[in-house]
Amino acid sequence: MTRIRAALAAASVLLLAACGSGQGPESSDKGPTTVKVSVIPIVDVAPVYLGNQQGFFAEQGLKPQVETAQGGAAIVPAVVSGQVDFGFSNYTSLIIARSKGLPLKVVAPGNASTGVKGKDFGGVVVKSGSPIKSAKDLVGKRVAVNTLNNINDTTVRASIRAAGGDAKNVKFTELAFPDMQAALDKGNVDAIQVVEPFLTTALKGGGRLVASNYVDTAPNLTIAAYFTSQKTAASKPDLVKRFTAAMQKSLRYADANPDAVRKVLGTYTKIDPSVAGALTLPTYPAQVNGAGLRTLENLAAQDGLITKTPDVKDLLP
Repeated sequence: MTRIRAALAAASVLLLAACGSGQGPESSDKGPTTVKVSVIPIVDVAPVYLGNQQGFFAEQGLKPQVETAQGGAAIVPAVVSGQVDFGFSNYTSLIIARSKGLPLKVVAPGNASTGVKGKDFGGVVVKSGSPIKSAKDLVGKRVAVNTLNNINDTTVRASIRAAGGDAKNVKFTELAFPDMQAALDKGNVDAIQVVEPFLTTALKGGGRLVASNYVDTAPNLTIAAYFTSQKTAASKPDLVKRFTAAMQKSLRYADANPDAVRKVLGTYTKIDPSVAGALTLPTYPAQVNGAGLRTLENLAAQDGLITKTPDVKDLLP
């Protein structure tokens, strides 16, 4: 929780500085407008890269400048401060940020669970010889997640509760996705919560899936979204409209062309081409699952991540 509070406090300070600076990506009548977009280098954000390849952003007069971060908790302050125009974040980070009063506005859905247990794009993996057989067995164990107090640890807790375990007695460790497999192999953690392409890599390396935490949390759970600051939404409505249109077209294309998604992964991740064909892809929905969003809000409150439920309209496109 300390990291989240620090990030949110930093965002508030940066916001004040940004409001007086007038700085930001500049547009030009002679060419496309450069927009800075901060994402996590995982399968979830393939539509951004794919849409850029297909010219969907160029059609809107935009040129994406994509930057990467470890998790949504780091992306939120960058967007609020004006360092980047748009960001990609899981919904739990957005819920926490809005509950603290940070001025965010979701502009497009990101990705969602397949809704199929054992065949989702994210899950909890243990070593082949581990005594852990189900989510209930994670009680008292060390579980790696990419960011603490986030959608991944709160949905792992949901899996544990669904299996009849005590979700309070779990030790979460923060590790970047690329570092988790080594930590599991060395015995530094007992389980890792990973998403594609790291899930397939872990399973091909002998790991065993013990929980589909997104599926256990809510049916067809919307995981993440693309968002901007309320300041940008108010001061640059045409830019936001064009970005949203490009993202919507990119999402539809990605959802309809899974082979293209697998191919584009090689342009921004180090995934082995032989692994790409085995990946379980998320869905790329046109709309946010409102029921799932409310479940994440309830979990954030239950886990002590928020004390005030934010206005849901700000978290819907």
